[in-house]
Amino acid sequence: MARVRTTTRTIRRSEQPLSASSPTKPGVMNTHARIAEFGRCAEAPVGDAETSTEPVLVISCGALARELHAIRQANGWDHLHIRCIDARLHHRPSLIPERLRKEIARARTGYRRVFVAYADCGTYGEIDRILAAEPGIERLPGLHCYEFFAGAPEFGRLSEEEPGTFYLTDFLARFFDRFVMGALMLDRHPELIESFFGNYRRIVYLSQTLDDGLLAAARRAAETLNLEFHHVHCGYGALEAEVAAFARGERSGSGAEDRVICRSAA
Repeated sequence: MARVRTTTRTIRRSEQPLSASSPTKPGVMNTHARIAEFGRCAEAPVGDAETSTEPVLVISCGALARELHAIRQANGWDHLHIRCIDARLHHRPSLIPERLRKEIARARTGYRRVFVAYADCGTYGEIDRILAAEPGIERLPGLHCYEFFAGAPEFGRLSEEEPGTFYLTDFLARFFDRFVMGALMLDRHPELIESFFGNYRRIVYLSQTLDDGLLAAARRAAETLNLEFHHVHCGYGALEAEVAAFARGERSGSGAEDRVICRSAA
């Protein structure tokens, strides 16, 4: 328990979803390989275009369901439909691409426009290879949710500041016992915590909402793992900007030429 200490700061103005009259905020880029990708997410003003009423579909990781529904409700986008894939597949990311391929094929019969609310998510470019064969379908930018929530520059700074960082989002703070402790069987074998987390130095909680209960849960997670605790409030980041552009029809969706293909280092 001795290593636990707390710092908190905010890198977004608000945790609230953008309303129909609120502009998106341009971000600052970090990694050169993804600078154009993240730049596209933040440049288009959300409120300038007339919202399309044609039903459109977001195929999403289940870990983003709460955030997506909050954005949809805040903007009154009844035409934006959301279909989620089990978040537990993140424990076996090699299974995500094929499941995504099946959901896209299923969606083609009912939707002209589809968006994929996944980053690369540990698939080593397999999601991008699927989307390269699906004209008109884009995904979220970056390698994982930590990056598109915090933004590439902030995530890069956090990673460089302390490589031994374990990240939490609202979803992981809410389901830490199930998705971390239970999945690794640490609830039954707490003596293995040091084996799994001995090389980590801190937890950084990248919060989407300012929720006292989730903040307390994230602190408990740090105490459980005997790690320093840092809280960075970042809101919905690129998730919000991308979904807003898609819902309003401000983007054709055929961004394959701009997509950064992730490749395995092996």
